[in-house]
Amino acid sequence: MSYKNLDIWKMAREIVIKIHRMTLTNLPKFEMYEEGGQIRRSSKSVKSTIVEGYGRRIYKQEFIKFLHYAIASNDETIDHLETLYETESLTHSELYEEIHKELDILGKKINLFIKSVEKGHMSKK
Repeated sequence: MSYKNLDIWKMAREIVIKIHRMTLTNLPKFEMYEEGGQIRRSSKSVKSTIVEGYGRRIYKQEFIKFLHYAIASNDETIDHLETLYETESLTHSELYEEIHKELDILGKKINLFIKSVEKGHMSKK
């Protein structure tokens, strides 16, 4: 099994791509480098932290620790998204709602995955 088989990694990957495109096409130029750069980094951190934790899966507590880091980065990404929307740098409300919902779902899925790992049943959630 590879981390690429994990549903949480697949979902994080899709969100990274969506956020990357959103920052390049739906934000004012100045935000592309300010808050746009921040949200790109935090969303990519979710995905890469899942990968790093997976690489340490032989050490259950290490794996869980990195999954918690992934949740923290996911929360940070939500905060950046909300800031972009609240400051009206992102005005596309449907895109905002779509990404926000996906980030909420991803956070819940990572939490469920952590519970599965804690119980010793590593699944593809």
